[in-house]
Amino acid sequence: MGKFAKLGILDWMLLFVPAALFLYFLAPERHSLIFFASCLAIIPLAGLLGRATEKLADRVGETAGGLLNATFGNAAELIIAVFALKEGLYDVVKASLTGSIIGNVLLVLGASFVAGGLRHSSQHFNVLGARSRSTLLIMAAVGLVVPAAFHALSPSSGAVDERILSVSISVILIVTYVLGLIFSLKTHRHYFASARETKCEQPDENIPSWNLKRSVAVLLCSTALVAWMSEILVGSIEPASHALGMSDIFVGVIVLAIIGNAAEHSTAILAALHNRMDLSVAISLGSSTQVALFVAPVIVFASFLIGPSPMNLTFTPSEVLAVVISVVVCGHVIEDGESNWLEGAQLLSVYAILALVFYVLPSA
Repeated sequence: MGKFAKLGILDWMLLFVPAALFLYFLAPERHSLIFFASCLAIIPLAGLLGRATEKLADRVGETAGGLLNATFGNAAELIIAVFALKEGLYDVVKASLTGSIIGNVLLVLGASFVAGGLRHSSQHFNVLGARSRSTLLIMAAVGLVVPAAFHALSPSSGAVDERILSVSISVILIVTYVLGLIFSLKTHRHYFASARETKCEQPDENIPSWNLKRSVAVLLCSTALVAWMSEILVGSIEPASHALGMSDIFVGVIVLAIIGNAAEHSTAILAALHNRMDLSVAISLGSSTQVALFVAPVIVFASFLIGPSPMNLTFTPSEVLAVVISVVVCGHVIEDGESNWLEGAQLLSVYAILALVFYVLPSA
């Protein structure tokens, strides 16, 4: 009985994994139930993925650790996008990318500021590193605005022209992302050093410490299960969203993004609670940057191989506007290198407003 008492909410939610499989194989016509079960199954799996990467991140420092956590934290989103890509659900793919960017910038960072601010009156982080990541996000916003502007200003342009433009911009975005990695991990590491020396957080007594072998094993197993659950989830998106009265863009921008960001949510908030704001900011902003500058271009290239047709970077005006608003608000909030719970609440308020807009916005 004592062992069960030590289990957390995410541990209990792992029961949705066999529940989703049961429904998928024995009740395939129950699309709404399959959708909810697979969604809830991905959350604890993403949390396990985040916990494993957090243990690995403790070995390499907060800058590299934030990158590592963001990378594997985005694995769930990337896997979901790949399966949606195979089904030709390009609107869902683009919406999930948009949702991941604004979700990390507004929801994850906002929740971290609130959680940390309720325990500590004010918290500090390295403003140079935060501004550098914010600048990369501005570059990402430009990468989304230009294809949409080209599509609006040149309606006579063909799909081939938009495809060439998207591929060219994708190459530039990936090169920019690689240069950003070199800048943060090699040539200007001091820009991203912790704003203050903090002691490493002590492991929770209820959670056994993980060695390297266990961390890697959990990482691989959770990634494999996320892939399986994602395939089941994608297959139920369209019938479930129609049955529930949700548009595809709302499902992609809000629902799938929240599910895919589960790893970042848990790790970034825990880091903020332990007053490790440099790690929290590195995870939230680093994840958004990685999605915009690396994951999105990779999906464009992958669409040539696994999609019914090549995907472009022409996002809808509402998606572009949401990303631009998120980047501008985030840049304003982090410019002083200090955070509190009110700033977090403001970020969450902006996210709630955007969520309402996407809910009432009909599918294109």
